[in-house]
Amino acid sequence: MSLATEIEKRRTFGIISHPDSGKTTLTEKLLLFGGAIQMAGAVKARKASRHATSDWMKIEQERGISVASSVMKFNYRLDNNDYEINLLDTPGHQDFSEDTYRVLTAVDSAMMVIDSGKGVEAQTEKLMGVCRMRNTPIVTFINKMDRDGLEPLDILADIEDKLQIECVPMSWPIGMGKLFKGVYNLHKQELNLFTPSQDTAHSDNVHIEDLDDPRLDELLGAQADELREHIELLSGASNPLDMAQFLNGGQTPVFFGSAINNFGVKELLDAFVELAPPPGPREAAERVVEPEETDFSAFAFKIQANMDPAHRDRIAFFRICSGKFEKGMSVRHHRIGKDVKLANATVFMAQDRAHVDEAYAGDIIGIHNHGTIRIGDTFTSREPLKFTGIPNFAPEMFRRVRLKDPMRRKQLHKGLMQLAEEGAVQVFKTVLSGDYLLGAVGVLQFDVAVARLKAEYNVDADYVGTDFKLARWISCDNAAKLKEFERLFSANLAHDSEEQLAYLAPDAWKLNYTEEQWPEISFHKTRESL
Repeated sequence: MSLATEIEKRRTFGIISHPDSGKTTLTEKLLLFGGAIQMAGAVKARKASRHATSDWMKIEQERGISVASSVMKFNYRLDNNDYEINLLDTPGHQDFSEDTYRVLTAVDSAMMVIDSGKGVEAQTEKLMGVCRMRNTPIVTFINKMDRDGLEPLDILADIEDKLQIECVPMSWPIGMGKLFKGVYNLHKQELNLFTPSQDTAHSDNVHIEDLDDPRLDELLGAQADELREHIELLSGASNPLDMAQFLNGGQTPVFFGSAINNFGVKELLDAFVELAPPPGPREAAERVVEPEETDFSAFAFKIQANMDPAHRDRIAFFRICSGKFEKGMSVRHHRIGKDVKLANATVFMAQDRAHVDEAYAGDIIGIHNHGTIRIGDTFTSREPLKFTGIPNFAPEMFRRVRLKDPMRRKQLHKGLMQLAEEGAVQVFKTVLSGDYLLGAVGVLQFDVAVARLKAEYNVDADYVGTDFKLARWISCDNAAKLKEFERLFSANLAHDSEEQLAYLAPDAWKLNYTEEQWPEISFHKTRESL
């Protein structure tokens, strides 16, 4: 099969939402309809023996939230065509926007989940901003229609107002809550009747050639006329789907359903596979790389340690950008300037994994990492390239690590370096005292770091507050000026896990004042992965 044919089959996307919108549940149901799993476990059943397929970390199971990005691959057949789906489940919790951002650098499209009872929430706005930076195409799923919520037209208005994207309804709900009867598929002119069910992939579709069809009245009763009114209103108020607008991030097709009941999920998946783009070109510092190029290229966008505690492994997740991966191939690791052999690549179904002999542009593969791979590293079969747009963000809060057993300092160092390497938390070592500081964009990251130090490295530690509130990486072309700055501000300086020097400030006023007093020094809010 040709390279172009393989690429055309692929859909690589991430799911974004505010916490508790039902994102992880939807992820499971997509896998259920894709035939990748036979039974889905509800996220909220924290005390049950089974947890969300994509939530494998212990702290996630206890708290019922997603705190690590999972990668899942499955095959899907639609209209006699086979597709390869790469689904990246991103952390919905507001404390994990940095990891989520990195995941969104590896996708070609996104699926946005909105709670019908709450409309657009803060984290959704933030993630939408990330997608807009890359003009990522978005498909929207309005979830929890089996509960009472906002009127559908009000939800669409909320999306258009807050996210500045035009909504194009592809299905329309019939009632909500206890009166929820199903959805009418505007695209296929089908009535999809709602039957609450969490364990079956079955759905009842009734093809309706005309909304005047008397079967509508038989099936929906008084709600039939209400549906007719809504569809008539929509036909005059909303624009048809414009593929160019959608692919440029200006329009979003909208679907309604209930993920917990498997309802509307198949229609969503079918339409997504039809509409979402295959892998596209990627920006490198040197040039734009096209997916159909025969030379292999990829970048590491995520590193996850100890996915399998029994083997204490570290996996680097690669997004393939061009060419074909073949088991055992040698590629150039450009940051360290060495050729490496990719002997055992892995594809994932959450915590389950399988070895893969070949993969193509758009695929996500895992490579065993022995501490040499960092987020943002580029690998190619020939040409020196550096894929761009995978930054670190300056932390917004800090905690000092307090080790309860001083004899475990070596293990503490190893654990912290590995957590920093995978982007779970940023680690700084102060220049004066050598103390370890954790830097994060949300408090929960500190809890995760401490829990994982205990579970994975047998290090009993906690954290205490510090006087530092802001960080900026610093650079200077004038070596003498930089040395003078380091001498005067040694109490405010720390090296991150990649030995990059950072200035730590107690507040915004002090940071601004220091920047004004030292115009020769550059203060960086983000740092591109080296």
